[in-house]
Amino acid sequence: MTTQSEGKAVFLSGSLMGHVTRMSLTTSIGLMAIFAVDFVDMIFISMLGNDALAAAVGYAGTLLFFTNSINVGLSIAAGALVARELGAGRTEQARQFGTSVAVLGALVGLLVSVTVLFNMSFFLSLLGAEGEVLHLATRYVSIILPTMWVMAVAMTGMAVLRAYGDARRSMQATIYGGVANAVLDPILIFAVGLGLDGAAIASVIARVCMLIASVRPAVRVHRGFARPSFGSVKVGIRPVSAIAVPAVLTNIATPIGNAIVIREIAQFGTDAVAGMAVIGRLMPVAFSVVFALSGSIGPIVGQNFGAGQFDRVRETFLAGVKFTAVYVCLMAAALFLLRAPIADLFQAQGETRVLIYLFCGPLALASFFNGVIFVANASFNNLGHPVYSTWVNWGRHTLGTWPFAIAGAYIAGAPGVLLGQALGGVIFSAVCWVLVQRVVSHLSAPKPADPFAGQNRLQALFGRRGW
Repeated sequence: MTTQSEGKAVFLSGSLMGHVTRMSLTTSIGLMAIFAVDFVDMIFISMLGNDALAAAVGYAGTLLFFTNSINVGLSIAAGALVARELGAGRTEQARQFGTSVAVLGALVGLLVSVTVLFNMSFFLSLLGAEGEVLHLATRYVSIILPTMWVMAVAMTGMAVLRAYGDARRSMQATIYGGVANAVLDPILIFAVGLGLDGAAIASVIARVCMLIASVRPAVRVHRGFARPSFGSVKVGIRPVSAIAVPAVLTNIATPIGNAIVIREIAQFGTDAVAGMAVIGRLMPVAFSVVFALSGSIGPIVGQNFGAGQFDRVRETFLAGVKFTAVYVCLMAAALFLLRAPIADLFQAQGETRVLIYLFCGPLALASFFNGVIFVANASFNNLGHPVYSTWVNWGRHTLGTWPFAIAGAYIAGAPGVLLGQALGGVIFSAVCWVLVQRVVSHLSAPKPADPFAGQNRLQALFGRRGW
């Protein structure tokens, strides 16, 4: 059973601001569901009364983040390639790419899972886990990690749905997984008495729910996957890896930057660290729409690039920046008005309250510059330059974080660390702006005759100039 949306590139006409708004808001709802479930999950585990359990989940989450970065990179590749082919009118090639990424994701997921499982104690020890915490974290990861391939295919399905403009069904898949996790957590942890194992099993079932809820509509509604074959998967390895590998490296940069900030904040005591913890919970909830920009704008850029509508590619980037500005200003105003109740909710005093007030003021406005970076990354990934995203993100979270955080700490203490980090974001958002303008100014070649010609032409153009 299919619908009229099958194979249709829906972003080639209509209001770009409307497309950006709809895709960003629906994608962000799915992200908020994940953040909310993670928060509730930690509350349930904390209720067991064993600090080692919460610490184990923290170490396990860090390890799982790195493995999940591979899935994120593959999903970015799926979205970029499928959207580009749809825009060019090559619906069969779009289906082949969807299948290639799904198969490669499943194979890589199995390979990585086996590798990590056989070396789990080593990896967790590197993160600092030891004794009972190491044992608990190992058990927790051992239950979840074998389903890495499930998550890879699920995220590919959601990326394919977004590439077809079906953000609503992509969002629903995430929500179904979040609801399943939230409902099963208390049942398996407390009612059945499985404790930490119950939390892990709930996560596994949630992943299966996301797989079914994403792949089924991608196949039945959009025919987004072709019949798998060894030849098509082999042909897809090169274009998929050209986007996926830089995207994986891009995602890994984020926890590096966070670790630098936490290290600098820690020297100012537990109140400062507590303030950072509160901000870490507030940030993804308040600005999930900004975090969703990379995944939501990518299909719009990809379809118009594939169709050779380069003016709309440029306008999409500008629409994304304008949308970010409006949303950040509205959210920053709301946070400023609610700063006292928010601080009271967390019973914040001293340095903790100072940092929360700082976040609900100028730091909230600084999220605009992070949004510019996210929009730029989506443009790079869909215009044949995923390596630019890698450069920018690593630069942002190293050179754009460490020296500014150190200088800020010296000048203004704990608040200075966060202000320094924000200043680095301003600088690298300007770098992104220049790079995007450079890329889009060369999008004047005729529509390519084969699916990779446009990408190769751009790589050759900028490669000659040392980019």
